[in-house]
Amino acid sequence: MAKKIIMNQNNIRNFCIIAHIDHGKSTLADRFLELTGTIPKREMREQVLDQMDLERERGITIKLAPVQMQYNGYELNLIDTPGHVDFSYEVSRSLACVEGAILLVDATQGIQAQTIANLYLALEQNLVIIPVVNKIDLPNANIEQVSQDLIKLIGIKKEDILFVSAKTSQGVPALLDQIVKKIPSPKISEEHLRALIFDSKFDDFKGVISYIRIFFGNVKPGDQIKIMATNKKSEVLEVGIFNPYLIKKDKLVAGEIGYITTGLKNVEEARVGDTITNFQDPADKPLPGYKSFKPMVFAGIYCQEGNDFPQLREAMAKLKLNDAALTFEPEHSTALGFGFRTGFLGLLHLEICQERLKREYNLNLIITVPSVAYKVTLNEAGFAALERKEKAKATKEIIITSPLDLPDKSQIEKIEEPWMKVDILSPTEYMGQIMRLVEEKKGKYKNTEYLDEKRIILHYELPLASIIVDFYDKIKSVTSGYASLNYEFLNYYDCKVEKLDILVAGEKIDSLSSIVYEDSTFYVGRQIVERLKEILPRQLFEVKIQAAIGSKIIASSRIPPMRKDVTAKLYGGDVTRKRKLLEKQKKGKKRMKIFGKVDIPQEAFLAILKH
Repeated sequence: MAKKIIMNQNNIRNFCIIAHIDHGKSTLADRFLELTGTIPKREMREQVLDQMDLERERGITIKLAPVQMQYNGYELNLIDTPGHVDFSYEVSRSLACVEGAILLVDATQGIQAQTIANLYLALEQNLVIIPVVNKIDLPNANIEQVSQDLIKLIGIKKEDILFVSAKTSQGVPALLDQIVKKIPSPKISEEHLRALIFDSKFDDFKGVISYIRIFFGNVKPGDQIKIMATNKKSEVLEVGIFNPYLIKKDKLVAGEIGYITTGLKNVEEARVGDTITNFQDPADKPLPGYKSFKPMVFAGIYCQEGNDFPQLREAMAKLKLNDAALTFEPEHSTALGFGFRTGFLGLLHLEICQERLKREYNLNLIITVPSVAYKVTLNEAGFAALERKEKAKATKEIIITSPLDLPDKSQIEKIEEPWMKVDILSPTEYMGQIMRLVEEKKGKYKNTEYLDEKRIILHYELPLASIIVDFYDKIKSVTSGYASLNYEFLNYYDCKVEKLDILVAGEKIDSLSSIVYEDSTFYVGRQIVERLKEILPRQLFEVKIQAAIGSKIIASSRIPPMRKDVTAKLYGGDVTRKRKLLEKQKKGKKRMKIFGKVDIPQEAFLAILKH
């Protein structure tokens, strides 16, 4: 059926706030809610839309948060977005559901790397951009310089920029007026129902709750719907809006942002980016979805107490329902028992998930050394071995997310690692320090872009393995905290790596294994061994720590035993009594060395992480 535009939904404005981390997005959203009367003043608190305690404690937004406000007869649908690069996929999902975006820049920090990255994402969606300078009330605000930077970046006039203080509400009413004036209203048409799922969560009583933007048609309770990609049929049990909590409505119409409950029991059946349509009268084709987000960092998650594994399994399943970017599969370690190999979007994502598992499910966890996903091409021998083991595969290319899965060197034709496109925004005077650091991390210089005489953007290509550990901290260190960075996946490129095994008391500890570059194996092995010597607790027997490549030991150290004076109780008598006790102790230590076990603390994995 041809699209037929019948009217503009003149009273609806859909927009989101995009910015670098800590530029005041959540505070500005608070002022919107306050000024529009969406939340009574007596119920106001800081970061209202950040509904996790973890978000408020850290002062960062982790999950996108939609809310509907009423202002001067207009319906304003806002989606607050995260600012950290690890959660940029949340930003892209928000942008696909709106017609405009507020580009928020901190007057004290200026334009940062993530500001530019989010701006480009918004321009790709052809959104109306409203540039806003925030924190103008601070004494160190550099309003004039930040204004000039925005003029150069977007190509606008100074009068197009709005100046606000989200903390004091200065300029915020004028911003609300500009949202109504500049952001276009969505168009509705007589066409089949098509709604885009931009987020999902699971409720124990209602089942899957899908957050949707309706582009065409309408939906109400009792409608029979179909999820187009999974072909799942369901009945709509409830529809509503965010205020910011779920508020029931009779119907959602084209142009609106809201939620529907379907009764589905699995979030995977209503995936983010999928299209909802009528079951009896379906649309011909789905809406453009999103690029699928792939985990980039992998780590093992284990319980400190082995009998907590059933609780961990249940907790991981529940966490997955609220975090579509999380992936996991069971794995077993001889040292740590049963656990899960888990995929994350970055180290912050890993840290947040670990903290949520501890807080929400009361679990004491051990997180193994994070690694990246390697693409391994097997030779004929390796492919034959894989066929015998797993009943033949259709391709010689396999993805390795754990050092334990790396095939023997004789079975590998080539190994490729993920590389990232990295943009580092910094004051000009730190250019030399940044270049030295990136060179140490095996980075490839591409070009330099001058924003003005004082600030530059350095464009690099870097292996992800060099970024995930301490690259951000070191960039901040060498630039006195002034630099910021943004990165995105580029491609897989050839690399020469090997599996480094760690042996403690003669036993190979699988969970301490890591994949390292061939040209740095001896250096890394020595570093890890020395760090473990400092971290592992002393025992009553000697503990030998070794680093090995295959069967070759490349570094070794020992932790001397704790000494117990077994002759202290002797106060005299023949010397043979003393010798007899010492010999007995010697035999006991020898036996303990054979049967003794060394517990591996969490600090040991951090030691390897920072090699």
